[in-house]
Amino acid sequence: MSRSAAGGAGGRPAAASGSVRTGTRPGALLRTAVVLLLLATLAVLAPPASAAPATPALPTLPTLPALADDPADDARDPERPVQIEVSRFEPRTVTPGSLVTVTGTLTNTGTAPVEDLNVRLQRGDVLLSRAELAAEDLDPDPATTVVPPFQAIPELVLEPGAEVPFSYTVDSAELQLDRDGVYPVLLNVNGSIDGDTRRVGELSTYVVQQPLLPAATTAVAWLWPLTERTHRDAAGRFVDDGLAESVSEGGRLDRALGVIERLPRSTLPGASAAEPALPVTLAIDPALVEALQVMAAGDYEVAGGTGSGTEAAAAFLERLRAVAAVHPVVALPYGDVDVDALDAADLGDVVTRSLPGTPAGTAQDPPGSPAGTAAEEPLLPAGGTDVPAEEQPAPEDGAGARILADALDVEPRTDLAWAPGGTLSASSLARLSEGGIDEVVLAPGALTTGDSAVGLTDPTAAASVTLTTADGPVDALVADARLSDVVARSEHTDGGPRLAQQRYLAELALLNAQAPPGSTQTVLIAPPREIDAGPDGVGAMMADTASLPWLRAATVSSLAAGPRSEDGALLEPVGQVRLDAAGLAVVDEAVAARDDLAGAVVGDPALALQAFDAAVARATSVAWRDDPAGFRAAADDLAATMQRLRNGVTLLAPADGTYTLASSDAPLVLTVRNDLPFAVRVLPQVRSRGNRAISVGDVGVQVLAPGSRTVLQVPTSMRQSGGVAVTAALTTPGGGTLGERVEMQVRSTAYGPISLIITIGAAALLALLFLRRLVHFLLRRRARATGSDAGVPPLGPDGPPTPVPTRSPV
Repeated sequence: MSRSAAGGAGGRPAAASGSVRTGTRPGALLRTAVVLLLLATLAVLAPPASAAPATPALPTLPTLPALADDPADDARDPERPVQIEVSRFEPRTVTPGSLVTVTGTLTNTGTAPVEDLNVRLQRGDVLLSRAELAAEDLDPDPATTVVPPFQAIPELVLEPGAEVPFSYTVDSAELQLDRDGVYPVLLNVNGSIDGDTRRVGELSTYVVQQPLLPAATTAVAWLWPLTERTHRDAAGRFVDDGLAESVSEGGRLDRALGVIERLPRSTLPGASAAEPALPVTLAIDPALVEALQVMAAGDYEVAGGTGSGTEAAAAFLERLRAVAAVHPVVALPYGDVDVDALDAADLGDVVTRSLPGTPAGTAQDPPGSPAGTAAEEPLLPAGGTDVPAEEQPAPEDGAGARILADALDVEPRTDLAWAPGGTLSASSLARLSEGGIDEVVLAPGALTTGDSAVGLTDPTAAASVTLTTADGPVDALVADARLSDVVARSEHTDGGPRLAQQRYLAELALLNAQAPPGSTQTVLIAPPREIDAGPDGVGAMMADTASLPWLRAATVSSLAAGPRSEDGALLEPVGQVRLDAAGLAVVDEAVAARDDLAGAVVGDPALALQAFDAAVARATSVAWRDDPAGFRAAADDLAATMQRLRNGVTLLAPADGTYTLASSDAPLVLTVRNDLPFAVRVLPQVRSRGNRAISVGDVGVQVLAPGSRTVLQVPTSMRQSGGVAVTAALTTPGGGTLGERVEMQVRSTAYGPISLIITIGAAALLALLFLRRLVHFLLRRRARATGSDAGVPPLGPDGPPTPVPTRSPV
């Protein structure tokens, strides 16, 4: 049986139109029960302020439901083929006698035509607290308490794929808003498909009714991220031109900056220029600004070609400079490193080297730095200056702060840390405190009193809280996770950004409604790092903060001076998404090799290796959390870059692989090359692989000047002539190998001791034999001479007289 064209939700008879449903709804009872159960649970489990938490994490009220219209996972209800997009929902907050107007478009996403379209706005029970709104997310109100009549849409047939504009207006009196608060409402579209009249589209949102004179106010501060996952490899080269796309017109960063640029401005009495009506604190990654500077400087290489973002980068930097001149700036750690993941992997020094508020925060990668220079290119001195490192003045802050100061002409705040993912371990917090961090931004689930701080379990919201730690109290700000989620999803909310704005107002209105008269709440909104937003959604929310009488704009810095929540203790992160473990193991090996090389650097190793430290920070950014494969590839590239850096100090092998010694104790002459832009200490190692024919002396640690070739003379002693196979290598003072090992043949033309003895013995024997014959010769001569004078026949060769031949007779 077909339903009536005037049917309500699920085909309600027309006679019910405009009626009031009395009695208690089962849904309302269930929501009330859920709220009471949650509050009772929190009251039982919450430890006293002085006690340590008894459980790893307190139960938290639910976050917003998952997006139903995520473009990546679009599974529309075939029973609701008409998609509703709202462009106008006015007024944002109603007062008695207001006309509620909704305009937008209807799109047929089904396969059959839709006829006889009708629309109405029907409401549910009033919500008076934020906890009730959270419970309503678990058990959505069907919005059937008040159901005004349908209004026809003047379109005969809505064909598949077609869209039609609509406009709907209803007097607030027809909605019977009998008290101030937040009312769930349902935009209900009825139509006929193949003769079956039913609900073909629906959209849930909220109507907010506030008193003309608000009894309380809520101060809202914004922490707005400007970050981007790195597009550079460990050597500092661009692997793609994604950053150019992001800062070009319509790109993610272009739109994120556009939100701030389009905020309303006002001119204060006596002021010459208009100032933003809402001060938004910008959280900027120095690595992003550094990459934009490289792009804006001129042609840059991208994967073997030339990048296309020079003009876009220069224009974006100019816009960012103008925005930073009128809005507060917070410097994030260089690369926006994953603090908790690095601390858990015992890589806390990587965190320290990325911090912007300490001189130990040296990570930066300017053009011409060691890791970013090809082997055949000339290398510049560390830091890009001819002044020796030991003569350069010591900085008072970190490299990240200097990058932002130089590029944006601002003095960024460096004592505030925004925890990636909203959580921090106790050891991570301690390291941040040692690195100049005085205040941290956390999510409600990161501390025991988080839900109280955002007004879920306490009638008054206060973002500022004191953390009790083993090392003493630490100031913290609790970012409102529900509001931050609304902001993050503004571009993907069912019905469009305007309905995201209405949810934003509903959350804040309930904070005001539940607060004691005359009180002031403080709220901090900190959307996810890679926010995808535009001026129609988030920009409108920010404008509301500055324009509605019950809201007040605040700065992040001012929250510390406002009301404070009850002291809380850190909760150790449970189930937190971190960087891939396999990738972290590779990073750990690369950092160990870096530390070994640092022990060989003459001068300041932090300055000499700042470019590689920057590469480590970019490779361990929190942006890699959702891309394990990409992180592992970045870690492998980091390890390969460190190996190339260590290979910059190496031995030069002889042309034919043979050294010839002129004598048995002649030194072995080795040529070493240092292609690095800083001096290093090396220890030559020569081994004969168990051959005792040669002994090699120790020359000790040698200093190699930057960009030089040096000849080293290694004492040797050959015990025999001929060739001996030896292996030569360079190591750091810590024992790590530098460059490649060189295998060679060492030959000697000099006699060894044994050969010398044999030679001398043979020469002596030869001399004796020669002397014997000489004596015999002399004796024979003397004998012949004596025999001639006395008539005695001369002696023969062996002494007997030589017989005188007789003359034969004639």
